Amino acid sequence: MISWCKANNYFDYICRMSDSRLTIWDPLRKKEVALTPEERVRQWCIGVLAGQLHVPAHMMMSEAGFKLGSKQFRADVIVYDRKAQPLMVVECKRPEVELTGEVLDQAIRYNMVLNVRYIMITNGTRTFVCTRKEDGFAFIEKVPTYNEMICQQQ
Repeated sequence: MISWCKANNYFDYICRMSDSRLTIWDPLRKKEVALTPEERVRQWCIGVLAGQLHVPAHMMMSEAGFKLGSKQFRADVIVYDRKAQPLMVVECKRPEVELTGEVLDQAIRYNMVLNVRYIMITNGTRTFVCTRKEDGFAFIEKVPTYNEMICQQQ
């Protein structure tokens, strides 16, 4: 049995239930993925990045793998600049997960490899964004648009 629903975000993702498994289309990975609570937040965030912050879809990657030392990691979303260099890393958590310093530290560890200018952490209910400063990262009040991120980078 297949039933369809429409997710509530910019891309109007389609959810499908097949074999008692709910899935959602990830436009960045170009495939259906299991609709877990964290995946719902990730897809909502991709929609916000594209719809409100005007990040081109081809400048984002979801579930991007990379190595830190000998360990393999996956960033929820990476936003790239026009030179295909990482610009922002996004860490998504389930809505019931509190956004603590530990969550931010996870994204900062990713930055040891990615060397991004911006870090975003979100659980779909709360979102925090940091920008790199000379001595680390500092929280910012307003999330910059893609063009603002690019302009501030130069």
